[in-house]
Amino acid sequence: MSNRLFSDRAEAGRVLAKLLERYRGDPDVIVLGLPRGGVPVAYEVAAALGAPLDVFLVRKLGVPGQEEVAMGAIADGGVVVLNEDVVRGLGILPDTLRSAVEREARELRRQERTYREGRPAPELEGRTVILVDDGLATGASMRAAIQALRRHRPARSVAAVPAASESGCRELADMADDVVCATTPSPFFAVSASYWDFHQLTDEEVRELLRRAAGRPPEPAEEGVSEVALISAEAFPVEDGVPSDEALFDLVGNAHFVLIGEASHGTHDFYQARARMTRRLIEEKGFCAVAAEADWPDAYRVNRYVRDRSDDVTAEESLRGFRRFPTWMWRNTAVLDFVGWLREHNDRVSGGERAKAGFYGVDLYSLYRSIEEVIGYLDRVDPEAAKRARERYACFDHYNTDGDAQAWGFEAAFGAGETCERQVVDQLVELERHAVQYARRDGLLAEDDQFYAEQNARTVKNAAEYYRTMFDGQVSSWNLRDRHMAETLEALAEHLSHQRSSPARIVVWEHNSHLGDARGTEAALRGELNVGQLVRQAHPDDCCLLGFTTYTGTVTAADDWGGPVLRKAVRPALVDSVEELFHQAGEKEFLLPFNRTPLAADTLRKARLERAIGVIYRPETERQSHYFRARVPDQFDGVIHIDETRAVEPLERTAEWREGEVPETYPFAV
Repeated sequence: MSNRLFSDRAEAGRVLAKLLERYRGDPDVIVLGLPRGGVPVAYEVAAALGAPLDVFLVRKLGVPGQEEVAMGAIADGGVVVLNEDVVRGLGILPDTLRSAVEREARELRRQERTYREGRPAPELEGRTVILVDDGLATGASMRAAIQALRRHRPARSVAAVPAASESGCRELADMADDVVCATTPSPFFAVSASYWDFHQLTDEEVRELLRRAAGRPPEPAEEGVSEVALISAEAFPVEDGVPSDEALFDLVGNAHFVLIGEASHGTHDFYQARARMTRRLIEEKGFCAVAAEADWPDAYRVNRYVRDRSDDVTAEESLRGFRRFPTWMWRNTAVLDFVGWLREHNDRVSGGERAKAGFYGVDLYSLYRSIEEVIGYLDRVDPEAAKRARERYACFDHYNTDGDAQAWGFEAAFGAGETCERQVVDQLVELERHAVQYARRDGLLAEDDQFYAEQNARTVKNAAEYYRTMFDGQVSSWNLRDRHMAETLEALAEHLSHQRSSPARIVVWEHNSHLGDARGTEAALRGELNVGQLVRQAHPDDCCLLGFTTYTGTVTAADDWGGPVLRKAVRPALVDSVEELFHQAGEKEFLLPFNRTPLAADTLRKARLERAIGVIYRPETERQSHYFRARVPDQFDGVIHIDETRAVEPLERTAEWREGEVPETYPFAV
């Protein structure tokens, strides 16, 4: 998760205002923002304190060719402050400095005309002046402002910023009467690193804030009430997390890809509601497959069972392929019930094999299992090709990793042996080349078997690359994994559409973090993409993305990767989170389909915290480990909120899981 502290400058201003509460109600206080970035922060501070707002003009003196590096600053009244270390270190010549000062002085005069629009500068003598910026990097701008402010003989000078280095704050303490730094990240790299939205403001944005401040009543209305009212007014009812058929089918429309998420990998309510919605889509809308965040060979064992093609006698037996941590993701009572239902549905459906719905996995962790499946398939259909496959895949056996794909990836990434890149590509190409020949043997069943083997070969190729990139850092392993899942979904859709002679409709089951469009979250700033984004880009008018949220409850998770399964208490959601806003709406559960709730959608387009719990839950580091910034309507087409949820029930319930976790008295610790 990101270490960014504020969604934008407005949120930073509200946080900063709470630390300046002692100045509220003082008629001598005035808040001055340093343009441009300091003005939206100052606007929120002034609103909270009931104080007037204006600007104090300061311009950074950027190093020529490296303008982001400050060699000093110039403030209103011609006060110049230099960063002597930068000037000496870069050998800045006097003529260069003079030219920069003259240029920025002209810009100060232009800003004076633009921002004040003919209004006189405020009288500052004898007043408490709070100077506000969006952060301190070198601190040159704020130091110049404080020095220039002294000429106006204020009674008290206050420097206030949302984010700064510790050293920057200490330096200001010798210049201002009071210094307030809301946060001092360490290490401190840049002001922008503390913000999710740090766009460059325009002059018009600054002017608009100053105009609004001039006409604002001294006591601003309480925040959040209108937002809560909008959510409550537009919410659609659900029962046990499931909307009415009318609401569900309206949201889905004619989409061929319906992606239904989950806010954790261990919440019964999400699994159960998702399964029930999927049943309705299969029964009433002709959906023919579930594509899950599960390994391809393990899920295909389930697929064989639900289509009556396996030796497994029960639904539970068909789930025994899921042996890799975390087993409870798919070996749980909600999935067991769905698999049992899907088998019964297929047994009674008319139309033969093509009318049956399947269950597939799209993940790539099954490196060695997929190798076994490719060789096993070729042993049956082409023994000579099987020999070649064994020779190619023997590459993975040279490093004594005992079938541990992650251990192999570590050794391959650091040069302990071959990367196996050529071998896995050659094997996939050969399978693709013989696809038609193999598929002609026994009609539909042969087509499925060939497709299954080819996807296993593709999984081996992509899994090998994934495990290498986990350690070499050259490519985002997250992006590789999600591209693989999206490619597998596309291949599955093409295969099923060919078999059914009509476009296949598929329900996708994955975590919110994979299915909610990454472009609506802070992940996009890190260059990450996900399945939801890729599906939307490939099928912009033919998909529906539905997410889940919860406020509190219990969850099945581990403390660490590979650790024992536990039933853990989920802390109440943090302030400024989507979940906390939904909790305030006062409804136990509801749906917001954004195509039918425009006011709620507009409200939720403000970046807020959103919680994501995977298979590990660490409440002691809740903010850092499980929250990120998101604009929910840009992530999803709809979201279902269930205020209190319970842990999914593993098929293997340990004594630790049964015992559960004693709820904490968080946040009071009493």
